[in-house]
Amino acid sequence: MRDVATPDKRSSPSIDAVSLAIIEQLQEDGRRPYAAIGKAVGLSEAAVRQRVQKLLDQNVMQIVAVTDPLTVGFRRQAMVGVNVEGDVDPVADALTAMDEVEYVVVTAGSFDLLVEIVCEDDDHLLEMINKRIRTLPGVRSTESFVYLKLRKQTYTWGTR
Repeated sequence: MRDVATPDKRSSPSIDAVSLAIIEQLQEDGRRPYAAIGKAVGLSEAAVRQRVQKLLDQNVMQIVAVTDPLTVGFRRQAMVGVNVEGDVDPVADALTAMDEVEYVVVTAGSFDLLVEIVCEDDDHLLEMINKRIRTLPGVRSTESFVYLKLRKQTYTWGTR
């Protein structure tokens, strides 16, 4: 199941400094105990638990195990640049609904969308690009960037 948080500026929850500090603690270690987080941010364990649940419920953050797909049975990963004719939103929505798609971003520049996909092998990648992405209504062209090796993948950029 992929439940991707899609922030909407019109309804963004306000996040105070303590919640930002909790997020930073979890970015460093998603398994950090609530008691340790509470000590670091000046709250009780119960208060941290409540705030974390609220952040999860508001889709401000997710707590997941991050892996290198190439080491857990998915032999092909790629970034696909997509150019769209007309409204980009229906294409972005269709791509977001695909299980193999991990990341969809609307961009300004050479591509209208950048889409990261994780596949089992080359045949699966070909099917995704040729039969599922290129055939979506509104897709004008694609360009694929096949990953050979993942060198860095972090989510510890903080909250600034």
